[in-house]
Amino acid sequence: MRSRFAAVFCPLIFLSMLSAGFAAQARSAAADSDARTAIENVLHMQQEAWNRGDLEAFMTGYWNSPELTFFSGAKEHDGWQAAMDRYRAAYASPGHEMGKLEFSGLRIEMLAADAAIVRGAWGLTMTDGKTPHGLFTLVFRKFPGGWKIVHDHTSAAE
Repeated sequence: MRSRFAAVFCPLIFLSMLSAGFAAQARSAAADSDARTAIENVLHMQQEAWNRGDLEAFMTGYWNSPELTFFSGAKEHDGWQAAMDRYRAAYASPGHEMGKLEFSGLRIEMLAADAAIVRGAWGLTMTDGKTPHGLFTLVFRKFPGGWKIVHDHTSAAE
């Protein structure tokens, strides 16, 4: 009797567990897809804000915290305000221009349900025809208000 029970119910239990695992995996894949879309939306919003000359709107993609880190040009800028000041000095101060920004080659890798790393390229087209460009790595975290960049490491081509 015991062997008949095992022969009938063990495969059913196994199939139930397998099915539950596939369902959880499908939910996880859907959540990852939703997160990737939300992160892409942040980057598209930033690109559009930059191209309108709206640095304040561009900066809403960053975590507004003194713990934000921004690495660029062999320098570290700690905090949201330091990042904003750097952008203003480099692109929005007299004698400078923001140009037209384009992100490309975005690769989003989910690290957890509330964390992701994004790698990609950036390029600017300036009115004088110059095209500064480079690569970036961003760390995103999900907050109650949405996905925000908590770390930005950007390099420019020489």
